[in-house]
Amino acid sequence: AMDRGGRDAAASAAEPASAAPPEAAAPALVVIDTNIVLDLFVFDDAAARPLRAALEGGTQRWLATAAMRVELARVLDYPQIAPRRAFYGLSVDDVLARLAVDRMNPSSIAYSITAARENARRAREIVSTELWEILNTTNSRMPRRLQTEKVHEFFQWVRERAALAIGIVDSSTNRDEAWQFFTLGRSIERTDMTARLLATRSLTEVSGPSWTTILRSCGAYEAYLRTYRGMPSARNAAEFLLLDRLFPRSIIYSIQRAEDCMSAIDPRADRVGHSNTVLRALGQIRNDLEYRPVSDVLTDLPEHMQRVQTVTREASEAIR
Repeated sequence: AMDRGGRDAAASAAEPASAAPPEAAAPALVVIDTNIVLDLFVFDDAAARPLRAALEGGTQRWLATAAMRVELARVLDYPQIAPRRAFYGLSVDDVLARLAVDRMNPSSIAYSITAARENARRAREIVSTELWEILNTTNSRMPRRLQTEKVHEFFQWVRERAALAIGIVDSSTNRDEAWQFFTLGRSIERTDMTARLLATRSLTEVSGPSWTTILRSCGAYEAYLRTYRGMPSARNAAEFLLLDRLFPRSIIYSIQRAEDCMSAIDPRADRVGHSNTVLRALGQIRNDLEYRPVSDVLTDLPEHMQRVQTVTREASEAIR
């Protein structure tokens, strides 16, 4: 699945943007706190209706990992939530179906997988047979309905299929310009997604997802435990996802990878400065995060993550 030039494993199962016509603007990505999800689909809060309209209209796309959806399923079964769901005529199945198998909802997994297959069809001349078969098979096996007792099994299947597709791309694609663009897009998307997760967690300290959930959403939990040898704390978890130079989903690693790909695509040797606007923007935000004291970054984490999101959006638009 490719968005802004390419995506990571989780995003190959969550990729609607590239399915739009080339002239259409890519929808803005949003990470939505669980309480806001309840306001959207359970309580029908008037304050949340503009966000719901934007999601349904395709101008914004809800970015939710499998771990977040599993957490939402658990919250929907809380005793204080169940009566509200009953009052509004909603069930856990209704909410999960909209997120997972609703083929008309641009934020759903089913829509995203269909979009990924369509993108591959349009670029069939550079897509390997193995990848084409994986996308076709995944699309054809996408269920029409999702049983509540099989939610975890379904999300695990999606993650495995996404990882399989990414693995095939990495192992069977020539390291040419097409692969550089794919990796560039995936790195930018990883940077953006991690920044959004960190900002969401920072802004919703009490009601938001736990640091363990955030780490699992990035596939970082076990890597974190091996690095810090202890349960996640706010400082260590944020530092790991921000600044670790060895973990492939950290912001610093992803930005550096994006810079490498951009340099390979556009190998300019400027004597003074950088004439490449993408490299200049990525380099500035990387230097700001790397050389600023960690305590300063963590103190005002939402603002720094907003800057990261702005840079990734500008870089994406410049590449397009």
